[in-house]
Amino acid sequence: MVNLPMGKIVEACFLERLNRFMIRCRLEGEVVEAHLADPGRLRELLVAGRRVWLKPTDKPGRKTRWSAVLAETENGGLVSLVSALPNALIKKALAEKALPELDSWSLVRGEYPVGRHRFDFLLKKGQKLMLLEVKSVTLVDNGAGLFPDAVTARGRQHLDTLAELTLSGQYQGAVLFVAQRSDAEYVTAASHIDPQFAKAFISARRAGVEFYGRSCRVDKEQISLGKALPVLDPDPL
Repeated sequence: MVNLPMGKIVEACFLERLNRFMIRCRLEGEVVEAHLADPGRLRELLVAGRRVWLKPTDKPGRKTRWSAVLAETENGGLVSLVSALPNALIKKALAEKALPELDSWSLVRGEYPVGRHRFDFLLKKGQKLMLLEVKSVTLVDNGAGLFPDAVTARGRQHLDTLAELTLSGQYQGAVLFVAQRSDAEYVTAASHIDPQFAKAFISARRAGVEFYGRSCRVDKEQISLGKALPVLDPDPL
């Protein structure tokens, strides 16, 4: 099983979001501020009075000694708020050949630049090259893992570029959506949040870009890569 430890964390009560990257919580009777790595809206998770979990950090230059790492859903499930975790999980899974859907491809390197863009992973199979982009999913509605949860011009540009490169024959483009929670049954583009991303999604699939999905098992000790999820076309725009 591919997993990453959560490390030492403490329970707190969410009070308010100060800006994209900072939240305020009540921790053991004291009001503290915590860094939030995920810049998405997270409106369904960051609800006043909801439980969150914080990790202490002693990095120099930080405005706060806390980082937000977990949030509780309305049903009591846990969602990872660490946007870098999916990439770390997938890198480990690729190295260990733990993704059957990609086990014929070998990991060459991460953070691979192509033109003005940088893609998460470069994979190789014989003479063929694949550009794999990993997207973190935190929003789930009635079993649907939805990406994005806020408008993302960068995400749309990634899809457009992957489509162009796939059509050119230079690379095989692929996107892997990783739901940082266990209650997603499938993944799709959130057309009601970012219709331009949804259009790019449909165009990229038609161009031959491959789409994959994975859930995660999240608890207060670790996050583990879960089952494969189907990736469905979004509702018509």
